[in-house]
Amino acid sequence: MAGCSEEKSRLIEEIGISFQDKHHFTPLAARIYAIMILSRGEGFTFEELTSFTEASKSSVSTNLHLLVHLKYVEFFTKSGDRRRYFRSTRNYLTLTLQEHMHKVEQELQLVGKINSYNCEHHPRKFRKNESLGLIYQDFLVAQRENIKSAIIKISDFQKATTDEPISDNK
Repeated sequence: MAGCSEEKSRLIEEIGISFQDKHHFTPLAARIYAIMILSRGEGFTFEELTSFTEASKSSVSTNLHLLVHLKYVEFFTKSGDRRRYFRSTRNYLTLTLQEHMHKVEQELQLVGKINSYNCEHHPRKFRKNESLGLIYQDFLVAQRENIKSAIIKISDFQKATTDEPISDNK
């Protein structure tokens, strides 16, 4: 990554790999997003991102469009400046938790179907293993409630804070 410390470059790569895995981002989209969450909230111009990533204009454009579409990145303009600036949205953690909640809810539905099927079609097996299925189901329910609670806490925190300028460096 052009124009940043070795420490920041390593962290961008580490976060980028995680985003590729978690969110199925392309490598460039993952790194663009990592750059944004590790930088102040003033935003980057398209030209700055192209220079910083050392990627082609078309690649940066395509990946920015993806991130904007997925609501991980937003753009804005500054008074008297025709350029668009891009920054991460404040809802990364909420989006991540919502994705996780969706997976937990899908797993809960599947576990419920397995328990119902085994109860109806294999009553001996169900009686023998019932507690295992219910323990896992209880775990998933608790996980879902923890996620809901975290989303509410994040929302309350964001409502309580203002968009004050952040003074650290890019």
